[in-house]
Amino acid sequence: MDLQGMARRVEAGMQLALPVDYAGVSMAMTQALIAHGAGDLDLFCVPTGGLQVDQLVGAGLVRSVETSAVSLGEAGGAPRFNQAIAEGCIVVRDATCPAIHAALMAAQKGNPFQPLRGIIGSDILRFRPDWRVIDNPFAEDSDPIVLIPAARPDIAIFHAPMADRHGNVWIGRRRELAAMAYAAQQTLVTVERIVEENLLGNEMSAAGTLPALYVTEVAVAPRGAWPYGLWGEYATDTAEILRYAKAARTAEGFAEYMAAAPAGQLQESGR
Repeated sequence: MDLQGMARRVEAGMQLALPVDYAGVSMAMTQALIAHGAGDLDLFCVPTGGLQVDQLVGAGLVRSVETSAVSLGEAGGAPRFNQAIAEGCIVVRDATCPAIHAALMAAQKGNPFQPLRGIIGSDILRFRPDWRVIDNPFAEDSDPIVLIPAARPDIAIFHAPMADRHGNVWIGRRRELAAMAYAAQQTLVTVERIVEENLLGNEMSAAGTLPALYVTEVAVAPRGAWPYGLWGEYATDTAEILRYAKAARTAEGFAEYMAAAPAGQLQESGR
């Protein structure tokens, strides 16, 4: 499909699972989602968010964010996200990286929850009434453990180096992308290219391939992670992220940056 067609699958009020900045963020889909305009989105960051989250929040499309952190890395805090929190425009559901992955694992296994240690004693439990603390039923003495509800996002969105014509997607070692796809109702993937060989038919690529069974749609978007990098393909454009961070400190600067972004991305992509 094309990006616009994939973006139309996202409806107002849906929960979107989005990957961490180094795992294949589909920035190409970010622009398409903003142009599509479906709002009241609930973002589920796996396990942290960055530029994509900040831009969706800045565009006014986000209702809530569940995450263990949101930042622009070396460029500092995420300005539109931080401003939205200060103004009370979005709800933030604070989590931890293990809790995010536990929620996806529960959904992958078809379980209603996943037990997790390491959170007891922290303040985070005060703000997550949906996380339950019970006594380990197999322990003779008191042994509290946290139950993390399963996360079943409506749509998972990410970018990968390649897909084949059968719809199989090569994700390499980025197993969090597989976890997102296993848990989500739909998975939308942008890729650098389509290859003719069956990625599951090659012993060298099969282990790092997400089967088409878990992929709803694929669209070709060369340099679709830019200004983030993509493993084995291109490096992160830190200067561009810094430029965004400076511009997005104000709502006016954000609007000006986003208005010029499509042209800049096309130039960067060589298209």
